[in-house]
Amino acid sequence: MADDREILKELWEGRIPVRFSLPLEEVDSGEEPESIYLMLPRLSYFPLVTDRVNKHFSKYVNQEEATEMWLAYSEQPLKWHYPIGVLYDLYGDKDSTPWNITVHFQDFPEDEILHCPSKEAVESQFMSMVKEADSLKHRAQIINNMQKRDHKQLWTALLHDRYDQFWSVNKKLMESSGDDMFKYIPFRIYQIDIPNIQKIFKPCNTDGEEQNLGELLHECVPHLWDEDKFTKRVVTHGIEMTLNTPVLWLSQNFSYPDNFLHLCLLDKTDTG
Repeated sequence: MADDREILKELWEGRIPVRFSLPLEEVDSGEEPESIYLMLPRLSYFPLVTDRVNKHFSKYVNQEEATEMWLAYSEQPLKWHYPIGVLYDLYGDKDSTPWNITVHFQDFPEDEILHCPSKEAVESQFMSMVKEADSLKHRAQIINNMQKRDHKQLWTALLHDRYDQFWSVNKKLMESSGDDMFKYIPFRIYQIDIPNIQKIFKPCNTDGEEQNLGELLHECVPHLWDEDKFTKRVVTHGIEMTLNTPVLWLSQNFSYPDNFLHLCLLDKTDTG
């Protein structure tokens, strides 16, 4: 199981400063609303932490034309089912804080993001990812042997930002089973304007040696290598990862609450 508790706690407490603004073309009240500034948990999801934003700005828009609230950065719609930290690592301008996000109530981008009718939709998406991750790691044996109250505790702990409550359950999902490590590593690789990548990858090779991040990238994105050099930066939780890091250790300590490693590939020239 994951034993680097200081790392886990630091990642849980990661926050991003965000400024939310409503574009003038959507203001119907004749009065430009003030922006809202929030410090948001990297590990959470926008629909869980933006009730105040929705309530504040919805008063200024034409209710007859309004759709559900959606968010964008630099005209890029933000997928609510991605953790906030993943979206920031992928799109955020790290040279300028806070992160300036535009709030919209019109022209919902149907082809780019999903509708989010309620927080229950986020819970369903989150638990689906947790179950998929455990299917990869333990053939779903751990999650299926848990009681429903354990599943609910994972969710409510994330919802209410309770680290101890979350990890009292999640530690079971991070344990190796018997003599085996995880069967496969749950991960997704993200690049701007490219569909995310998810493949089957074992923590050890056929010789029983632990595989590292570089080997995972060799297998998943071989076209991004220039001989023995990887042409991108690999970032998760805002931290650039070294390619010799064992993927099992990464999975146990740097996975998001959904139990997936979310790896963003950024240009070398991007200092974010």
